[in-house]
Amino acid sequence: MATQDRAEERMRSYMTSVKEDLMTGVSFMIPFVTIGGIFLAIGFAIGDTEAVFEQTGTLGWYFAEIGVLGLTIMIPILGGYIAYAIADRPGLAPGFILSYAVQQEPLIAAAGDLVGFNADGAVAGFLGAIVAGLLAGYVARWLKGLDVPGMIEPMMPVLVIPVVTTLVLAPIVIVGLGVPIAIVDSALTDFLSGLEGTNALLLGAILGAMMATDMGGPINKVAYVFGTVLVADQIYAPMAAVMIAGMVPPLGLALSNFIAPEKYAAEMYENAKAAVPLGLAFITEGAIPYAAADPLRVIPSAIAGSAVAGATAMALGVTMPAPHGGIFVVLLSNSALLFLGCIALGTVVTATVATLIKPDFEDRIANEPQSAD
Repeated sequence: MATQDRAEERMRSYMTSVKEDLMTGVSFMIPFVTIGGIFLAIGFAIGDTEAVFEQTGTLGWYFAEIGVLGLTIMIPILGGYIAYAIADRPGLAPGFILSYAVQQEPLIAAAGDLVGFNADGAVAGFLGAIVAGLLAGYVARWLKGLDVPGMIEPMMPVLVIPVVTTLVLAPIVIVGLGVPIAIVDSALTDFLSGLEGTNALLLGAILGAMMATDMGGPINKVAYVFGTVLVADQIYAPMAAVMIAGMVPPLGLALSNFIAPEKYAAEMYENAKAAVPLGLAFITEGAIPYAAADPLRVIPSAIAGSAVAGATAMALGVTMPAPHGGIFVVLLSNSALLFLGCIALGTVVTATVATLIKPDFEDRIANEPQSAD
């Protein structure tokens, strides 16, 4: 019995440590999410939403480009600082580089070619960055504990550990994460293509759930691409479901944070303020800090709200001919009121579920010393 108690205590200690490491990554990531999302929203607001990136040299293009930079770098920042929390300075560079590598389509495509699978367009998203950051941190920490000759020891934190960690883990994370994700992407695309033209409620619910599963990651992108391809064929209802569902997670989690701040770490309240304009601009990544800090509760909450919103939009026949823009293109819908109503419904569902299933933050600290989410 004593052995079992010790094992349970070690497991609780390990889980607490992992949560602290995740929260470190989230804390450093939040400013990048905020800058990227706000700048991109401004770009859409003052430029042509459907072609802002093609309007080189305009003010809208400038803001949009800066916004994309922020949202691109936030994922490696998450992985890098997770590794930093585990292994200190020697883990930072490997965590950043590996998390960035699994977002690079050419690297993932090359890995797919090695195993005979077409992985074009696949990336690992923020969930892949979490895995890469954890692996980099633990490998770097193990290398820190090795006994090495005195002449090599000064080079360990700045040369040996970062290089060896990256060298060992790069093929593992690129092939081990990228290729399976590409396989899942292909299967999901085929599945959605089979659903096209069938029960609208079911299709909307699945598209909505996919938009909230990894919030800008590969599953999200499969749903988004599916919607945009149909726009080119002048089929606009799936795009409405996708856009509405993508707006729900940041809005719903921000609402939960506002009405129940005791459920969240103090720094997340500031993220809630930024998540609102991000959600309104159809930037689902605004919810990633919440999902990274507490994925087992937050992701199901987001999926619930987005699935309800997407299903409702499809059932009501709401349309959206624009591939992006969120609140800035709402008047292009066949019914702006229904469009906004579906967003409100999904937002309330996500906020309700998240608020109900998340314990008070202080209670979690009491039960799991020094944990944070």
